[in-house]
Amino acid sequence: MVEIHGMCEDRFGEVRELLAACLAKDDVGASVAVYLDGEPVVDIWGGHADASRTAPWERDTITNVWSTTKPMTALCALILADRGELDLGAPVAAYWPEFAAAGKEGVLVRHLLAHTAGLPIWDEPMTVEELYDWPLATTRLAAQAPLWEPGTEAGYHAITQGFLVGEVVRRVTGRSLGAFFAEEVAGPLGADFHIGLPAEHDPRVAPVIPPLTPFVPPSDLRANPVVRPEDVNTTGWRHAEIPAANGHGNARSVALVQSVLACGGTLRGVRLLSEAGCARAVEEQYLGLDRALGTRMRYGMGYGLLQPRTCFWGGMGGSLVVIDLDARMTVAYVMNQMHAAVDDRGMNFVLAAYGGLSS
Repeated sequence: MVEIHGMCEDRFGEVRELLAACLAKDDVGASVAVYLDGEPVVDIWGGHADASRTAPWERDTITNVWSTTKPMTALCALILADRGELDLGAPVAAYWPEFAAAGKEGVLVRHLLAHTAGLPIWDEPMTVEELYDWPLATTRLAAQAPLWEPGTEAGYHAITQGFLVGEVVRRVTGRSLGAFFAEEVAGPLGADFHIGLPAEHDPRVAPVIPPLTPFVPPSDLRANPVVRPEDVNTTGWRHAEIPAANGHGNARSVALVQSVLACGGTLRGVRLLSEAGCARAVEEQYLGLDRALGTRMRYGMGYGLLQPRTCFWGGMGGSLVVIDLDARMTVAYVMNQMHAAVDDRGMNFVLAAYGGLSS
């Protein structure tokens, strides 16, 4: 049996057993956290930080969580909206005037959060390295026309969403998305999550391990640029701010930050949102076919919706966070071994957590 480290309340023992089983089978290294009422009831980890299985996954090991970064970016927008500094129903151009070009006067901030803005990819060819150039990436998005009438259809904005929301945050606050998140969210909460990783944390990073077979999106909206697992294992990727895809953390930090929503906006004496501000996350913005994902999706304000008061998002390869506002529970799973096919690892941990909750 694989050794599991950390703490786990007895009633959530199935979560621990499941992690051990995953590490004995497909996972290389991983962490799982369950927060209830803002406190950890499960905080466990195990396995290895490298594909050769020579370095152990430690308590403070972090890794690139891909699109599980998106809820962090969405939370920044929700905080600004709750403070009255950002109107989610206002045109993006009210904060970013250049964005009005090419018929985008009617694109609203909430369209960015709900993947309905019509800007799922860049029109011009982009390289991964060009993603490290914030002015270039955002200027190109501001200049291009939407692929559909904004607000009428959805198409997952896999990389572009972070630049779009991030530039609005920058225009409102004068700070980059990564800086705002670090100073207003992660710092006050003591959360080890980073959007734009400081170089001193590089030694703690578990490199992403590619899946055995490549993932091909079920869509005609092909990625531009194509980001490969080996790209995210570079210092250039880690140190840049790519707020839809390059957050670095572990299950503990992901669950801690997102527990702000589960706890009505106040966590460990730190108030980031009001109850009403938290509820905005689960306001339905779109229900229907997502052109990029090729499946039916229900989008709230920066989150996918599972139930009226439960939201989620996950990252390519398997990471996941689920936030239940009624149960005041947050479940997160972060690993380094990516899967290409339909991956139920994260959701199995969520189901096991609910089993413990009801026991």
